[in-house]
Amino acid sequence: MTVTVDGQVYYRTAEVCRIVGISRATLFRWLKEDIFKEAKHRDRRGWRLFTEDEVERLKAEANQVNNTDQVETIKGLI
Repeated sequence: MTVTVDGQVYYRTAEVCRIVGISRATLFRWLKEDIFKEAKHRDRRGWRLFTEDEVERLKAEANQVNNTDQVETIKGLI
């Protein structure tokens, strides 16, 4: 369920994970490891609230494709 404050729509953690297709553990690991910056907004209970732009950035992060050929080449050089 989204939250609207002053005309801005925010998504809670569970919604973000469902939309992006990642687990809560992954989201919290990304936040802890600074792969994704900490949510700037929280509700009165301290729960994270994400803007639509932040959700889109998380989607982009989740959908990145790494080239495994480059990884294998680098491993071969070591």
